Amino acid sequence: MRTHLPPVLQHHLTALRILLVLTAITGIAYPLLVTGISQAALSHQANGSLLTTNGTPVASSLIGQNFSLPKKNPRDGTETLRPDPKWFQPRPSAGGYDPTVSGASNLGPNNTDLIRTVKDRRAAVAAFDGVRPASVPADAVTASGSGLDPAISPAYAYEQVDRVAKARRLAPTEVKALVDRHVQGRVLGFLGQERVNVIELNHDLARLT
Repeated sequence: MRTHLPPVLQHHLTALRILLVLTAITGIAYPLLVTGISQAALSHQANGSLLTTNGTPVASSLIGQNFSLPKKNPRDGTETLRPDPKWFQPRPSAGGYDPTVSGASNLGPNNTDLIRTVKDRRAAVAAFDGVRPASVPADAVTASGSGLDPAISPAYAYEQVDRVAKARRLAPTEVKALVDRHVQGRVLGFLGQERVNVIELNHDLARLT
């Protein structure tokens, strides 16, 4: 004998069945399918675009980082990190390349603090790289919107060639050739600007030396 359930209960059971089916499709089957395809076709990107040294992950090419000398006193939280001349330097970061505080300074172009900071950065970069302040590229003195951008302009990369070559006792032509190999063109040929991934560049620089 068939039991007729109240309409309200029938509606709830129908909703429950739909919930279970959609959960199985969107919560289990679809993620497994996407994960399988990504691991088969784009495993490097799916796993975070990690760079390894002797089999040990050392960085991700998607996230910028500092290349600075260690602090003289590790307990001193106020000491400014000094850039290491042996490495190509990234652009400034409002959050110090800390992924947990990703973001920009939110200072406008007419803000006096930002203008003063850019001026100080330009003088410091020029002295560090041994060039004229007027030749320092804009990305060398301004932070990205995320504060984690791993890319710098080819102009900034080439500006650092002589300093890196001298610090590592390499021929400038050899270091310049390394930069040449890392210059990436515009996306699809017309989007954005040419760029150099400084994380990948320094990774190959370490392997070179």
